[in-house]
Parts: sequence; structure tokens; C-alpha cells
Amino acid sequence: MPTLLRGRPRQAADLIRAPRSRQPDELWLVLVDASASTRRHGALTQAKGLLAGVFETAYRQRARLAVLHATGRQPQWLWQGSKASPALHHWLAELGAGGGTPLIEALQQSAQWLTRRQRQKPAEEQRVLILTDGRLKEWPALDPMGCPTLLVDIEGGPVRLGRARKLADELGAEYRVIAEL
Repeated sequence: MPTLLRGRPRQAADLIRAPRSRQPDELWLVLVDASASTRRHGALTQAKGLLAGVFETAYRQRARLAVLHATGRQPQWLWQGSKASPALHHWLAELGAGGGTPLIEALQQSAQWLTRRQRQKPAEEQRVLILTDGRLKEWPALDPMGCPTLLVDIEGGPVRLGRARKLADELGAEYRVIAEL
């Protein structure tokens, strides 16, 4: 459009090239704790509902997603900085819980990945969403993620340990309970 405002272009120098969007790209890093303890009291089911909404919003806003699945012995990357797509909904439909909780490894791995990503794309706006029930016995000292972080506590049932709040405090993350969302 800026080219046409100057009249009909007659040579290549008359063309004005402008990026489609002047907004910086956004990256949403999602860490999903799908350990066996998240099966209790429908916690994972609620988390899946929240994730479906997050994936849909990311798709509409053209945000890039990175998804790290913390289950079993070690975390697994499902998506690393790609645009949101319907393939995520297929993964979400099949998401189950089981095994241990490699959440600390996932947090450490994602912090390293974010640091590299920030060097590669300094203008990118990054956000982190952590879904966990916080059922960890102990963990080493953790540093904040270096970008806005939201920890959603999916712990359910009558007896709550409250460790997710402590984890959020240590990470400098905003803390929310899934029932509030």
C-alpha cells in the first residue's frame, strides 16, 4: 500500500517494501506435567481443557509454540518454536499420564532452550506456561525463566500439598489455581 500512495511505480527503486506485521513475534513455551499423580481427581482432564484453549488462542494470534511434555523418565519436546497447528489437538486428545515427574529436568532444559532462543531472536516476546500439580518431594534451587511466567496449579482433591505455589515463588512466576481460570 505505501508504494501505491506515491503513485504508479516506474522503476524498482519506487517500490517500498514493508513487513506484513510490525509486531514482534511471540513464543509461548508450555510445560506439561503429565506424571501419574496428575490422573488423580481429574487434574489432567482439566489441564487438557485449558491447553485446548491455549493452543486455539496461539493459532488465532499466530504465536509460535514450544511444548515440553514432562512424563516418564525424561521430558520430551513435542514442538519447538513452530506455529500452532491442528496437529497439537491430536497430541492433546491422546495425552495420558503416567510414570515419574521429570518436571525439574523440564524446567532446566526449557530455561537453557529459552536462553539460546533469546540470543537468536532478541525481538521475540516470550512467555512460559507451566501446568503442574507440584507433587515433587524436593528440588534444587531454580532461577526465574527470564520472561513472564505463569504456573497453573492443577492439583486436585481434598488434600493439597501446596508445593506448586512454592515452585512458582522460586521461579518468580505468577501463580494460579486451575479452578480459577
